[in-house]
Amino acid sequence: MTTFFIEQFGCRATQADGAAIERQLLERGCASAPDASAADIVVVNTCTVTSSADAQARDAIRKLHVANPRVRVIVTGCYAQRAPEELSRLPGVTWVVGNSHKPQIPEVFDVVAQQAAQPSANAFLPLSAVSSASLPESQQPAEILVGDIFERTELLTTPVFGGEGNHTRPILKIQDGCNSRCSFCVIPFVRGKSRSLPPDAVIRELQALSEKGYREIVLSGINLGMYGLDLAPQVEFEELLSRILDEAPVELLRISSIEPMDVTLDLVELFASSKRIAQHFHMPLQSGSDRILAAMRRWYRTEHYARRVDLIRERLAHAAIGADIIAGFPGETEEDHAVTVAFIESLPFTYLHVFSYSKRPGTRAASLPNQVPGVVVKRRARELRALAEQKAAAFREKQIGRKLRVLTLLRDEKREAAWTPALSSNYLKLQVSGAWPANQWLDLRVSQGEGSCLVGEVVGTPEATIRR
Repeated sequence: MTTFFIEQFGCRATQADGAAIERQLLERGCASAPDASAADIVVVNTCTVTSSADAQARDAIRKLHVANPRVRVIVTGCYAQRAPEELSRLPGVTWVVGNSHKPQIPEVFDVVAQQAAQPSANAFLPLSAVSSASLPESQQPAEILVGDIFERTELLTTPVFGGEGNHTRPILKIQDGCNSRCSFCVIPFVRGKSRSLPPDAVIRELQALSEKGYREIVLSGINLGMYGLDLAPQVEFEELLSRILDEAPVELLRISSIEPMDVTLDLVELFASSKRIAQHFHMPLQSGSDRILAAMRRWYRTEHYARRVDLIRERLAHAAIGADIIAGFPGETEEDHAVTVAFIESLPFTYLHVFSYSKRPGTRAASLPNQVPGVVVKRRARELRALAEQKAAAFREKQIGRKLRVLTLLRDEKREAAWTPALSSNYLKLQVSGAWPANQWLDLRVSQGEGSCLVGEVVGTPEATIRR
């Protein structure tokens, strides 16, 4: 039996793609290996959002080949879609399959597995829409299977288990692709146009996860605000959330990220009306300078963004509000940076994800003049991260003395012998004294801070569910 291992990189959408590939291979009778060293074939699922993501993927592929020259490597994902020839030249790579053809990876896997079983064969087995080569295997270049990503209409999805909670909080991708064209972003060119998982399929997946005992489920996508616009009839994201609350027994639903202009009064009211939706908004900001937002081709300005934050705070005083920030976009001056810092200081953010600008081939920003020197970008990113730490600490301080409902996460008994990690609805990490089972609701009284976590004491008797 051929064994496989999937090496994952990148965002939740990429991880969801990897989970879907794993499900397909298991359904075909393949066996999952515990790690790459034990696998016959390794699928490297790549990201390309930054140049460092590209470098990490290349480094991982080289290490795989050095550790085991006989291992067969199939490279897929966003980097494979963007620069397949570049990846095909790396040692050990047998196939490069872009996002456009991810559904065909099981077929490619069968081809590679049969090659491995018959190493003396002189030709590849036939694969639909792919030309075969007839050179001896030792001279074979990597095969490339990449097409027009904008022709892709299907959405692969499988719940992802991992990250925070270690199999406690599954992530379900319900939307992929993006119709926007932010000048810095390569994602639309490697993931294609927006496409959605139909509502009935979303409900089925959520019902199945709930029946297995999962209490918090995270909905993810590349641009969740575009959910349902490609369906016939169209379904708005808020409409989907309402239907989930009515039809699926999900105890807590968390939204991974949503664009600021999609945070409407009605959406905030929906969040405020139900304890079953996590009080957590992640809204990408990118810059606090209107001049830079225009150059980024973002479709809002700081006054629009600030109003959305105000809407949330008016209805949900203790909600988590997070943002993405890019430091050093081309043409960003010291004044622009100072304006961004001042704007962030003026708003009640609870955390920030700070990224150094990375030039991406094919994007409009890559050709802009006045690229910011790397040393300046790093310094601005450090300043923004320091501000993010201050914001997070201030939010944690406000929680001391409050009663919070938390979900216990899986313990690492070697590191967490005397306490159990937990996560609140408003995205706070907490430590609970004692060894509690994972996936259990607890009511805590927050007593103090402990580094980047809060410490809480159990109040009352643990409850089984969040009340509707």
